[in-house]
Amino acid sequence: MVAEKKSGVEHHVVTAADAGIRLDRWFRRHFPGLRHGALVKLMRTGQIRLDGARVGPGTRIAAGQTIRIPPLAAGATTPRQTTAARPVPGKADIRLVRSWVLHEDDAVIVLNKPPGLATQGGPGITRHVDGLLDALRSGGADERPRLVHRLDRDTSGVLLLARTASAAAALAKSFRSRAAEKLYWALVVGTPRPPRGKIVAAVEKTPGRAGERMGVSEGGKPARTLYRSIDHAGRKAAWLALQPLSGRTHQLRVHCAHIGHPIVGDGKYGGAAAHLTGVVSRKLHLHARRIRVPHPAGGVLDVRAPLPPHMAETWTTFGWGEDPVADVFLDDGDG
Repeated sequence: MVAEKKSGVEHHVVTAADAGIRLDRWFRRHFPGLRHGALVKLMRTGQIRLDGARVGPGTRIAAGQTIRIPPLAAGATTPRQTTAARPVPGKADIRLVRSWVLHEDDAVIVLNKPPGLATQGGPGITRHVDGLLDALRSGGADERPRLVHRLDRDTSGVLLLARTASAAAALAKSFRSRAAEKLYWALVVGTPRPPRGKIVAAVEKTPGRAGERMGVSEGGKPARTLYRSIDHAGRKAAWLALQPLSGRTHQLRVHCAHIGHPIVGDGKYGGAAAHLTGVVSRKLHLHARRIRVPHPAGGVLDVRAPLPPHMAETWTTFGWGEDPVADVFLDDGDG
């Protein structure tokens, strides 16, 4: 949470860590001393606004949006210091995080997130990218880098961070408007037919004892994914380039399983069929290969991430090498 003050009024930019929560919960998280009744009154009178518009307590917020906050009563003006308990990164962590950097400038940092590391914390998750971002401060006065979007724990590849509140707002706007283009590489079971096309299947969260799980449902949120087969290992497996045209949770994993070609290593959605026999790793074979997005300072940011070790080993096993077509963004004409 970043505050910009002017004449006693504060403007806080919503970070990725708070994206999707209700506005009243955001205030409980950051201004625990502000009573709910007082909060509702400030909203009703238009003193608290979201991107300049009047809002209610149940309004859901998105990363990059700006919350206007008037001067508050004593005891409510100090946000909860969520960073107080955050440990200072040691030299080993600093070296590790720095080794992930693919690009950095005054506004943006791009990491190659390793598989197996969560983007943010949660129940039972104590080590994650967000908890290591202090390692990327280039000076004591710098703002702490903040997440702009997320990747699943077991998905590797390009992950954007913003150095400043204004950069975070600009990048978040690009993601909301779909100006940000993302290309993934995946190894799937079998060989899809046709070899390229579009998967259109709505997804929603489904109940179950195995934790958060998404599924295809007519009543779900619309979701679209473009795919193209780059190469294949007989009928056993195929290398796909995947481009999501929407941003649903676990969308690529659900869509690939839906067409009968689960991503290798994705037991959650593909079951036992997602694990190939032989020397292929049982880890998830899904990698955020490339991202292209308007840069907050102008121009276009276009970054690619090399494969993680387990996927690079699989590619070597199948004899796959560089293929320029694999890095080309798809379009609806491919479907």
